[in-house]
Amino acid sequence: MGLSANQAWEQVQKKTFTKWVNTKLQSRGTHIEDLTADLCDGVPLITLLEIIGDEPVGRFYKAPKMRIQKMENCNLALAFIKKRGVNLTNIGAEDIVDGSEKLILGMIWTIILRFTIADISQEGLNAKEGLLLWCQRKTSAYAPDVNIRDFTSSWNDGLAFCALIHRHRPDLLDFHELNKSEKHTNASLAFEVAERSLGIPKLLDVEDVVDLPKPDERSVMTYVAQFFHAFSAMEKLATAGRRVAKFSEVVQSVYEMQHDYEARARKLISDMQEIQRDWDKATFDGSYNDAKSQSNEFKDYKKKTKRSWVAEKRELENMLGNVQTKLKTYNLTPYYPPDGCKPDDLDTAWKKLLGSEVRRKKEIRAKITQIKQELQTEFASLANALSDNMVSLNAQFLKCEGELQEQLVFLKSILEKLESLETKDLPRVVHSEACCTEANIDEMEDTIHTADDLAFELAQAKQAVLKKYNFLENQIVARSITNLLPEQLEEFESAFRHFAKDSSNSLLKDEFNACLHALGVAYSDEEFDKIFHEVSRDKISVNFQQFTNFMVSITEDRTSSDQMRASFKAVANDKGYVTEMDLKMASIPVAIVQYLVEAMPEGPSDGETSYDYSAFLDSVFK
Repeated sequence: MGLSANQAWEQVQKKTFTKWVNTKLQSRGTHIEDLTADLCDGVPLITLLEIIGDEPVGRFYKAPKMRIQKMENCNLALAFIKKRGVNLTNIGAEDIVDGSEKLILGMIWTIILRFTIADISQEGLNAKEGLLLWCQRKTSAYAPDVNIRDFTSSWNDGLAFCALIHRHRPDLLDFHELNKSEKHTNASLAFEVAERSLGIPKLLDVEDVVDLPKPDERSVMTYVAQFFHAFSAMEKLATAGRRVAKFSEVVQSVYEMQHDYEARARKLISDMQEIQRDWDKATFDGSYNDAKSQSNEFKDYKKKTKRSWVAEKRELENMLGNVQTKLKTYNLTPYYPPDGCKPDDLDTAWKKLLGSEVRRKKEIRAKITQIKQELQTEFASLANALSDNMVSLNAQFLKCEGELQEQLVFLKSILEKLESLETKDLPRVVHSEACCTEANIDEMEDTIHTADDLAFELAQAKQAVLKKYNFLENQIVARSITNLLPEQLEEFESAFRHFAKDSSNSLLKDEFNACLHALGVAYSDEEFDKIFHEVSRDKISVNFQQFTNFMVSITEDRTSSDQMRASFKAVANDKGYVTEMDLKMASIPVAIVQYLVEAMPEGPSDGETSYDYSAFLDSVFK
């Protein structure tokens, strides 16, 4: 015969409450088998109240034998319950001792409400409504599969329990993979996972929830309250963990900032000290390039390294300020940097660096000024000495006199001295001036000379001596020629000097041809090529001696057969005969013309009398 509805919920409630009591008593190493029978002596009840009330109830009989002792224990327990603000009605000590099941279940439910469910509060609602609201909020994302409206039929299919677990611990079960129609399986899974992984005792049996159309509300609430406390404890733990983590992050970040500050501060001070040691050990090799290189390095330091240090110093000051602010914000112990990286240490090192910078800048500037002065002095000395030597040689040149041959020897010695100045002294002046230019020396002190001016003056002096030397050589040549008038020699020499443009005292082929044209001597290209090779003796130029000999050969009045034939041919305009008019046009005196007309045999007649000058010359020359 089946149980009535009241009997069914009483059995479920008794079973659930018994399990609940045992979850508490197990901390004292005891338990009960029958809720109504085992509580009758009051000892398990007092033990339960001491555990959940977290304080002793008072002196009681540990092993009562008589009814009166049991009654005293039960009264002591009821007094403790009343003391904790729980009003019990319709139950007395005798009801407990006599094992009144309904009254005992009501008392246990009142204890559960007071010590387990009463502290559940959601938006000011009472315990039951608060617990229901908590369940609804936690499972709202699982609708429509889960729709919690009460603590009875809303839990029939076990999905509400699974949703609560998945909401807080999705790693324990996959709600979305559940077969929603498998009520027993779902409820069983939820109860097993809750007990195994969450430490929630299995206060309900699967059939107590699934097989009853309306499960016992108090039993479900008692079990669901275990989920609330378990997950609330998890959330409290998570909150505590977050606080610890956040605090630890703050402490760690402050430590890292402190460590970073100290390391960077020490490095900055070390770097500043190192560059000062380098400056103290720096030496100059005496050259402008070296001094300028060190100056450029110092400027580069100011523009790059120094600016990076300025930024780093500011960053360190800000970092230290941030550390102190953070410590104060979280009420932590203030930070005081150790020796060697205190703000005062940084400021002291910085002041020393600035002082070293001033000294280094002055040192470099003084060295560059000294080198510039030395370069100017050196150039002035070399330039003035070269100028003085040229003046002295020019004075000697102007005093050149005596025999032509003696003058040639004297001029040759001056030329050698000038060439020595050109190959030895002038390059030193040019190099010295280049060094001054490289050192950006615009105005020279102690001299008015420049290398370019001196080179020009030296070239002019050398050219003047060469011209004089060539002139003397030509004079010696001219003096050896006695069958030309002085005016002719002067004309030849003047023309030669004009076209001999370099100092070689010779004429190249084109110059020789131009010189001949200037003297009124012209040849065809073929004739000229032959003459040039003969005169130059197959060389590339004609010297003055060769030129003069040639000019003498074509202008000297020698009575040779070849010369006379050439002269008559010229007078006859290249004809094989000459006329009286040809003779007169050649400015030959009248008397000589009359003589020649009478002396020369007549030539071929073409209307005008002509004369055969070749026959005439054959008769007068052997």
